[in-house]
Amino acid sequence: MAKPQVTIEIFDPPMCCPTGLCGPTIDPALLDVHEAILRLEREQNGATRVVRYLLAQQPAKFMEYPEVLERLKRLGVNALPITTVNKRVVKDRAYPTYEELAAWMNRGAGQ
Repeated sequence: MAKPQVTIEIFDPPMCCPTGLCGPTIDPALLDVHEAILRLEREQNGATRVVRYLLAQQPAKFMEYPEVLERLKRLGVNALPITTVNKRVVKDRAYPTYEELAAWMNRGAGQ
């Protein structure tokens, strides 16, 4: 029986480009999360979908998630990044590690 597809969404703080991997100095946390996402997608052969949204470029997406919006209202941009699994917030204020992403994917719905 095939595993259900899991959607992991990362709501990023304002950045200069979609991945944050631009400019003269690259934040190691952005490089780590980018590599973790690529590894997970390779290993899962399409069973996991990871999507990233930028506050400055896709503000409407942030408004579609009540939990994300509530954290933004309470903490401001300090709440970012926020990670959701199948539309439920599972982490905020830091990027997920590969181990976290893999665990959420394996549990199916982050439960």
